[in-house]
This record gives sequence, structure tokens and C-alpha cells, in this order.
Amino acid sequence: MAQNGTPENGVPADPAALPLPQPCRITDIKHTKLFINNEWHSSAKGKTIPIFNPATGDKICEVEEADKADVDVAVEAARAAMKRGSAWRRMDVSGRGRLLHKLAELLERDRTLLATMESMDSGKPFLQSFFIDLEGSIKTLRYYAGWADKIHGKTMPVDDNFMCFTKHEPVGVCGAIIPWNFPLLMFTWKIAPALCCGNTVVIKPSELTPLTALHVGALIKEAGFPPGVVNIVPGFGPTSGAAIASHMGIDKVAFTGSVEVGQLIKEAAAKSNLKRVTLELGGKNPCIVFGDSDLQLAVQEAQKGAFYNQGQCCTAASRVFVEERVYDEFVRLSVESAKKIVAGDPMDPRTSHGPQINQQQFEKILDLVESGKREGAKLECGGHALQDKGLFIQPTIFSDVKDHMRLAKEEIFGPVQCIMKFKSQEEVIERANSTHYGLAAAVFTRSVDRAMSVSSALEAGTVWVNCYNALHAQAPFGGYKMSGNGRELGEYALAEYTEVKAVTIKLSEQLTL
Repeated sequence: MAQNGTPENGVPADPAALPLPQPCRITDIKHTKLFINNEWHSSAKGKTIPIFNPATGDKICEVEEADKADVDVAVEAARAAMKRGSAWRRMDVSGRGRLLHKLAELLERDRTLLATMESMDSGKPFLQSFFIDLEGSIKTLRYYAGWADKIHGKTMPVDDNFMCFTKHEPVGVCGAIIPWNFPLLMFTWKIAPALCCGNTVVIKPSELTPLTALHVGALIKEAGFPPGVVNIVPGFGPTSGAAIASHMGIDKVAFTGSVEVGQLIKEAAAKSNLKRVTLELGGKNPCIVFGDSDLQLAVQEAQKGAFYNQGQCCTAASRVFVEERVYDEFVRLSVESAKKIVAGDPMDPRTSHGPQINQQQFEKILDLVESGKREGAKLECGGHALQDKGLFIQPTIFSDVKDHMRLAKEEIFGPVQCIMKFKSQEEVIERANSTHYGLAAAVFTRSVDRAMSVSSALEAGTVWVNCYNALHAQAPFGGYKMSGNGRELGEYALAEYTEVKAVTIKLSEQLTL
């Protein structure tokens, strides 16, 4: 997932010609407790969560498991930090920007350590963690640091004897629930705009990948954020996640994850205090390749979309529509390219393909692969587990995929590329939009007119033209339809974390001395 000009495959164009960063040797994970009020806490019930390396199956450590009682304590700390007269509320707005800049500097300082942790508990290749996840996280913090003193209200022309203006004020305590596929990047996507706008945060990292979030808790304290401004409570969705969604002391919740859980969160928010909800959910994203495109470029970019992070992306290009006249050549080139992908130890700089996150995802992906075989899609390459140890699935390509097949309808969240044939522009637009998702899409063509007309017709929050997964902190990200509500990143995200207050003053008609 490229961000802000970082190489999209996670490594420089010619890694052999450069001195590449090397992963750290980590013998002990220092931060494994809940981070509440700038202190480390054991969980109320004394439970812990074992954290495993998906590449090896080895246990890394155990972290404290937050429950409802722990969320209550975290919310209490966040509400205290939001009180009028608190250190956070009295802080000059530029001070918030300085703290975010300081946090970015600390991430830069600990970049290798954080990238190593990210690869250990998520399985993604180290160089991708270093060049993409860390780079994107640092730039997101710096981007919102720059916004802290630039969130302005407006004045409105009203009747002569009135003055009317608006103020943008923080929403309050913001709950955040983030997924396991981009743990650190999603952490910064949530906290950076929230803190920039003056809110406080209670954030739940995934129970599968909490290590980098907890380490950043230590950096938040080191940077000088007042106690209670950021609170980190790793735990399970049905317990700590549900507690955040339904908590009467939380004013807004932001969630990234599945549609099914997003629906539960919205329901819980409605039944509690009608808290604001922003959702970034799944996708079944169309990637349209026209016959006039640069075919080699289209193959490379479509495969980045399909296989990056082992296919574990909400933006994954899992429906690739290719114009009939270049279809066979596109399939041939795609198979050649897929067979060159290097799978193996995520810490090896030659590796570009790691394991799936856990056994549940592993089995779900293989079940969908088997459904493709049964339903008549043509397996071109891959389609099976790579090795006995770990959770590796070979990059897989199906051709002759039809719209009614499970492969074409369900979010796979694994390294499976589905290639489909189309004849006309009108046909492919209709088929691309025939889904209840609407997160992202891509168009490959040399025609500017076609690129503009097709991107306008696609029902998606993001459309890439002649590229894929090109994300930037400055550009909004979010979905149409059941891919979610609201936007993250860019100036647009600021509206999700502020309340607009209109102040109207009646002016005296008499001049006073």
C-alpha cells in the first residue's frame, strides 16, 4: 500500500545495489501491558493474550487482555484529559502540532525496531514494513501536525445587527478499533487526525497484532502528551471492542474491519448515546484493463493490488476485468510474473510474500480457492499451501472467472487474483458496479477521455488510473455503499473529528464609549 511516494512494492527498484536496513534482534518485548493515563496497567481480570509469529508458529510473548472494566478506566482517563482546564485543553493548538511532530521523530528513531515488530506479529516482509508501513505512519503524523493550527471557522453575512461565526471544536473522547493487517499504519490513521483536532483517544489494537501499538504508547509518553490523551487497550472484539462501541462516555468511534462487525458497531452506537461512527470496511474492488493500456504496467500494478500483504488488504484487486482482445496475453504475463514472487522468511530481504495471519484466514482462503475449482474457473497457477510450517499460500491466479462465482462475489482477503473477460466499456462498468461494496477501483488505459469517463462512472471512494494502491496522507480514503461511512486522511478527515458550533451575536445599534 504505497503512501506518499514510497516504492509500492516496499523495496527500492534495485535492492541489490543499495545498503538495505536490517531487522533488529528482539529477544524480549518490553511493553506488554495496557497503556492507560500514561501508565502501564495489568488487566482487571488478570487475563493475557498469547501473540504468535505467523511465519513460524512460535509464541512471541503474552500481552494483557483488556475487558469492559479496563475500557471503563481508559474512558475515565480520556474524559479527565478532555475536561476544561486540563493540560490538554489549555494547550495552544500549535503545541498539539509540536507533539505530533515529536511523535513522528520518535517513530523515525525507532523505525527499524518497529518494522521488525510489525513483521514478527503480522508476517509481512520486513522491507515492506520498513519502507511502507513506517514511512506512511511517520508521514501521516507529520501531515496532521501541520493541520493543528489551521482548522478555521467562518463568518457568515447575516442581518446588519447580527454577527455570526463558526468554531470547530473537538468531538470529545474518540474510540478507535483497528485491524491486524496494517497495525501501525491504522493506529496513526486514527490517532493523528483525532489528536490534531484536540480530542482524546481510547484505541483497541487487534488481539493478533498489538505489539507496535503498545510500543508507540511508550513513545507517546516520551513525546510529552499529557496523561489520558491516548489510551491503548488491546483485546477481543466481543469484549473490549463492544465496550468501546456501546460506551456512554465515548463520543465517536472509528472502525476499520469487516462489514459484519461494522454493522454491529453502528447498532451499538445507536443503542447507546448515538455516538458518531466512521467505518472503513471491506471491498471487492474492480481493476479494469483496456486493450490500449500499457499491458506490462497493468500486469505489474494489478498484481501489486492482488498480492501485496499476502492479499490481506481491503483495497485488494480481486476482480480484474480485462478487455477481450488482450485477455490471453494479460493472463500469460500475469502467470509469468506470479511465478517470480519470492515467498519465505519475512525477515529475509529477498522475500516479498509472507504468511497469512492465522489458521482461520488460511483455511478460509483455501476454501474459496476450492470453490473456484468446483465452479469452473481455470486455475492458472498456485492454489495450495506452500510449505508445512507456517501459514503460507502460494500466489494464485484464476482465469475464466464468472460474476456468479464465490471468487467474484466474496472478499477473499488472500493472495488470489481473479481475471475476468469483458467486451465493451458499458458492460464492464455495469459489472464492476454490481456489488454492495464500493471502496476502491482502478482503470488502465492510454486514453485520457476513457480514464475520466470510466472513473466518473465507477461507484467507489477511490479510483486509481494506471496505478494501484497509491495512497497519500493528503488524499481522503473511504468507501461508497457497504464499504463504509466517512473518510480518513486528508483535510476531509478533520470533519470527522470536529463539531461545528455557530455563534450568533446581536450587536447594539448604539455606539458606546
